[in-house]
Amino acid sequence: MADIAIGRETSEFKKGLQAGITIGIGYFPIALTFGLLAKTSGLSIYETVLMSIIVFAGASQYISLSLIAYGTGIFEIILTTFIVNIRHFLMSTTLTEKCEEDHLLNKLLYSFGITDETFSVVATKEGTATTGFMFGVISVSYSSWVVFSGVGHLIGASLPQTLQESMSVALYAMFIGLLVPSMKKSVKVVFLAALGAVFNSIFTINQLMAQGWAIVTATLLSAVLIELGEVLKNKHRGVQHEE
Repeated sequence: MADIAIGRETSEFKKGLQAGITIGIGYFPIALTFGLLAKTSGLSIYETVLMSIIVFAGASQYISLSLIAYGTGIFEIILTTFIVNIRHFLMSTTLTEKCEEDHLLNKLLYSFGITDETFSVVATKEGTATTGFMFGVISVSYSSWVVFSGVGHLIGASLPQTLQESMSVALYAMFIGLLVPSMKKSVKVVFLAALGAVFNSIFTINQLMAQGWAIVTATLLSAVLIELGEVLKNKHRGVQHEE
């Protein structure tokens, strides 16, 4: 019986590896770019790889580079990345029902590897996602992100200094690339981005607070106001419907 169980887990792990290959390929250009930008932001290759090992969150790592370039404090960086990654609570809750029951330690280990991409692969899988499948998917995606981050840094180190400095523009291009698809899907995201930009500009131009705190405050304030407006709009619709 034990041999059958081990064989089943091995088979599920292999399926997870196969499912994770597409994620690993997709991470190649993004992780490579992150490594390049990390080099131009002043991070060493050890710091770059260590960030990918510990954080393993693309958008948060890009935002961290921007905040590091501004000289933002550690607490503001942690708080900002926490806000960006709040969606992981929802993704983890959803996958709790999708994944098989297992020891808490196993769940803690593979929950670290949940990203937008791994969530999509696991959530769309037919049937229950086994622990072996989860570890297979995450092994490929995680190792791909970490390795290519280091490769990107090494490539960046070999570029001419003027080209390295110009790479900082790519950071803003990446933010735009992350934002535009969401803006196309939801008008609310458009208002959220615009309101956040306005608040951040007010805080920084008038020097009301440091750059890091300005980003954090603008993000929270715009999110609260947009959601408040959404609640009031739905409430108004409910009153009109009753009339």
